Amino acid sequence: MDIDYAAIEATRERIREHHLRAQRPESSARGLHHFALICSDVEQTIRFYQGLLEFPLTEIFENRDYKGSNHFFFDIGNGNLLAFFDLPGLDLGPYQEVLGGLHHIAISVERGKWERLKDKLDAAGVPYQVESDASIYLRDPDGARLELLADPLGEMYGSRVL
Repeated sequence: MDIDYAAIEATRERIREHHLRAQRPESSARGLHHFALICSDVEQTIRFYQGLLEFPLTEIFENRDYKGSNHFFFDIGNGNLLAFFDLPGLDLGPYQEVLGGLHHIAISVERGKWERLKDKLDAAGVPYQVESDASIYLRDPDGARLELLADPLGEMYGSRVL
């Protein structure tokens, strides 16, 4: 497959010039309330996110849209939550990255905690990849890709993005 990288860069620059504003208006949003994923096993998911990654479980209740399904939440800091549903009886297939689907969730952690979590991943035998000495990419028990990013909120690899 031939990819015209010069054309891609020209399009990126056109988008940057047309849509980025020096005086950005205030967002209508207050923040991310929760990001919801589907899991195959509630307890396995809790062991991974609360036990390994140290994101405290904050609540679990029945999913209002599907009787018998759980809706549960983890605190990922700054008033933001990572939520999960299990959907028993639906025979959902394994996680897949598809166009329009989830690529990864990037969660900012302080550098010292990043190092501690990296050590915990090693001790647990969880495979991961480190990029730019700031990002740990790994998959949760159902295959969703996560990034633990040592950069502060609003920054990425030394550049301000917010």
